[in-house]
Amino acid sequence: MPKRQLRIEVKHQRLICLDAGQPLATYPVSTGVRGTGEQFDSGCTPRGKHRIRLKIGEGCPLDSVFVARRATGEIFSDALAEKEPDRDWVLTRILWLTGIEPGLNRGGRVDTLKRYVYIHGTPEENLIGKPASHGCIRMRNRDLIELFDWVENGMLVEIVD
Repeated sequence: MPKRQLRIEVKHQRLICLDAGQPLATYPVSTGVRGTGEQFDSGCTPRGKHRIRLKIGEGCPLDSVFVARRATGEIFSDALAEKEPDRDWVLTRILWLTGIEPGLNRGGRVDTLKRYVYIHGTPEENLIGKPASHGCIRMRNRDLIELFDWVENGMLVEIVD
């Protein structure tokens, strides 16, 4: 078993940091409002074993806005939200996931990396703890900064129902 890894429990809407199998920290999350599933355009959170492909946003301010995995230079605000009410906001940091199980979450129409599934911050922190995302794993922004400093590229992330 890898020394450090993450486990995301969809049923309980939580992310657990494990070290040698022992829980070190637990964070509430928000997964896909449509449940679990691996298909492109499903809006579901993919199950199975993944790895952190890239850590994005190190050093960016809290509530930094990202588009296509790039910081825009904007800081989220109510005024910005009012201007773009239908935008799926990606804030603060991004942990981009890649599936490692061919046929389940890697390759073809089930590829987590090509679906752009992330662990990321959200302005809708009031929805954390219940399914509300378009398939990503949303976290409170301050929790994500703490997690970001603990994880590393290549770390195992298991997503279970």
